[in-house]
Amino acid sequence: MNQKTSKDFRILAIALSYGGFGFVVMEGQKTIIECGRRVADGDKNAQSLAKTKKLINFYQPGVLVLQDVEAKGSRRYPRIKTLNRQIKRMAEKHKIEVKLISKKQLRSLLLGNPRGTKQEMAEVLATQFPDELASRLPPKRKPWESEDSRMDIFDAVALAVMFRMRGK
Repeated sequence: MNQKTSKDFRILAIALSYGGFGFVVMEGQKTIIECGRRVADGDKNAQSLAKTKKLINFYQPGVLVLQDVEAKGSRRYPRIKTLNRQIKRMAEKHKIEVKLISKKQLRSLLLGNPRGTKQEMAEVLATQFPDELASRLPPKRKPWESEDSRMDIFDAVALAVMFRMRGK
């Protein structure tokens, strides 16, 4: 397989959050090349952009998948919306196709329920990718606890899987 063909099937999915972002690089139907989380502090948008650019330059994806933060019902913080637009523009400058997927679409397709929880989605993904994700699955949080930062990784994997399920 030549590099261009391989690049065309490489997905970079990024899930933005308050403290950085989760990401996954997938190739083929179900091969996770790398997944993880990048932390940003100080100027979070500038740091997140720089770290995203490094991922793009290293992995040279054919497509970047982001959450559709402008979708109806999205309640993302304005800083996250701005960062999402900045990453989208950067990817387009690198001639990378950008796909946006709403939270409702994710949960409807992955769980069959648009009101499903992130925990349910993470558990489904951990069973689909046990070697890569099972050890990272956070315990179910209590109502008074903040969301575990590892959930960003599962959000990114969900975006990539959803992109694959929709047939590009």
